Amino acid sequence: MKNRKTMSNDFSQYIKLIGKGKKAGKYLDFQQAQDAMSAVLEKKATAEQVGAFLMLLRVREESEQELAGFLTATKTKTMRSLSSLTPVDIDLGCYAGKRRHQFWLMLAIKTMVQHGYTFFLHGTSEPHSQRLYLKQVWQELGYEVSTTVEHANKMIATVGACYMDLAVINPALDELIQLRETLGLRSCANTLARMLNPSNAAVSLHGVYHRDFDLRHIEVAKLLNENNVACFRGDGGEIELNPERECIVHRVFNNHIESITFPQLLPSWQTKDRELSSAKLEQVWLAQQSDEYGEAAIIGTIAVMLYLIAPNSVEMCLNKAKQLWQQRDKNAQTQRSK
Repeated sequence: MKNRKTMSNDFSQYIKLIGKGKKAGKYLDFQQAQDAMSAVLEKKATAEQVGAFLMLLRVREESEQELAGFLTATKTKTMRSLSSLTPVDIDLGCYAGKRRHQFWLMLAIKTMVQHGYTFFLHGTSEPHSQRLYLKQVWQELGYEVSTTVEHANKMIATVGACYMDLAVINPALDELIQLRETLGLRSCANTLARMLNPSNAAVSLHGVYHRDFDLRHIEVAKLLNENNVACFRGDGGEIELNPERECIVHRVFNNHIESITFPQLLPSWQTKDRELSSAKLEQVWLAQQSDEYGEAAIIGTIAVMLYLIAPNSVEMCLNKAKQLWQQRDKNAQTQRSK
């Protein structure tokens, strides 16, 4: 059995490969990337090596081959832990958090659940980011957080959706995300968490903030022969359509990449709430308060999900989404109408 010094010496080869500068530095191939991330997740590298590795990657950005290798290593352990999970329709990795707009995504999910669709939600919180994360909203709206597969299955059966922390799904990956407080920057761990699809759902939908990262997610999915994966630049990086701008959804389906454009639904520069509050979500759900931006975000987000589940024209998906929202059971809390 190798001692820790030997293992850390083994890992140093990956740092040398990527850290030699613009001319001498190299990209890891798929197998090297898989082996390197396996070593990181299995704690076969020192804390100093992990920090150096992640920040070197951050400076020059990861290639699609590297991300594919990293993701394969990350999925291997994750899938074993959730092997008995009830199948769901859509997997949503919510890691960006909200700063400017309410978590309208939650009402889109709630509407879809009422019409028979099921969800597996996962995420984490970065306490010092000053963002509102889905877990908090989920709890404030009266839902329990799942800490076991058995509880998740119960939530899927009774509520139609469950939320589980990444710290439960893949603790080692969550530890990498939490290094942001120490390192000062996010790493590829945030990207891997979004791509994870731990529930192995029929549809995996990702949200990103930065330009071109959406298509990168899809290129990685294609490399790994994953089916029905989609990504778009959502509000603040979350999986929520911003109705103030045109939204391009990139998708890989049957090994073919396509891009679908959803139109701008509202003029830009809508008035923003001074504070983010789940109470506002409840009031809009109950039609006790109206919010033009919020309802457009909900309808647009539902339309994206409908397109991925049963492709149709964008116009028809938007019309159907509006219909589902208008027909929601405003008095329903946790029960499903399927």
